[in-house]
Amino acid sequence: AVALGNRKALKGFVGEVPQFLKAGDIIHVLNLGGVAGICTSANLKEVGRPLQAKVIGAILNKDAKPINIKQYKLFEPRKNLESSSPLIIVSGTCMNVGKTSVACEIIKHMSRAGLKISAAKLAGVAAMKDTENMKDYGAKQAVTFVDAGYTSTVKNNGTAVFTAKGAIDYLSAEQPNYIVIEFGDGIFGEYGVMDILKDKEIQKNTAVHIGCAHDPVGAWKLFDVCKEIGAPLDIISGPVTDNSVGADFIAKNLNIPAFNALVNGEELFNCVLKYAAQNKGSNYRPDRLHGNRTRANPLKSPVR
Repeated sequence: AVALGNRKALKGFVGEVPQFLKAGDIIHVLNLGGVAGICTSANLKEVGRPLQAKVIGAILNKDAKPINIKQYKLFEPRKNLESSSPLIIVSGTCMNVGKTSVACEIIKHMSRAGLKISAAKLAGVAAMKDTENMKDYGAKQAVTFVDAGYTSTVKNNGTAVFTAKGAIDYLSAEQPNYIVIEFGDGIFGEYGVMDILKDKEIQKNTAVHIGCAHDPVGAWKLFDVCKEIGAPLDIISGPVTDNSVGADFIAKNLNIPAFNALVNGEELFNCVLKYAAQNKGSNYRPDRLHGNRTRANPLKSPVR
């Protein structure tokens, strides 16, 4: 079973929903999540040619009508954000720059510290892998735009912002200490990331913004653009921090911390909590953990 959707991936397939479709037509599987359409371009070096699939027909409900994921959504897009839950946002220059690893590492350390964390992936193409990872690492809830009835946020006609606000309000009902948000693709992609980051209501709720990049030039441009749109970066991560070359460049030229999530996860966590307390106030109370474990206040740990 597949669902029709659009995709524009720099290191993957580009495809779109066909205008007409009938049994016997050949379409392409555009991602590992089962989003399908007509492939119009492919990064052959990265992913080869797309898998072809012959259309058998539509999946019907008990009334013999085709089903659609919009019939199973958890929340509605919202024009205005009602939530005041602090947001920890992870964005990047492109796909495959470590955004999910950063988000999961933060979730892991926060949940171990007794914090109640919810999570969301609010731009990209439908796949359950990332949100399932977030739950494996300790998120109490994790949703995506799929839960609002969309297979991707490509060609979203401005709805990506409303979908993001709907997801945040939905997750806030459980009163998490923080909501960790990952954006698929990069800020210059066609998935609506820039529009979401520019939104004033989301900016107001942002406690920490972490940017991921492959290299120093990407990190510098990401830093400048996010500052310009009113969503400044607090921390840099991703492959640019794989060793001291990139980390030293960031410290010298951008004057913000740089941490590799896979090597310095604890330090990244401490820095996130420190900045969250400075930027948005902190919901962290060592004497009010969501469990029986106790832990020294991580804000007292050294932060580079």
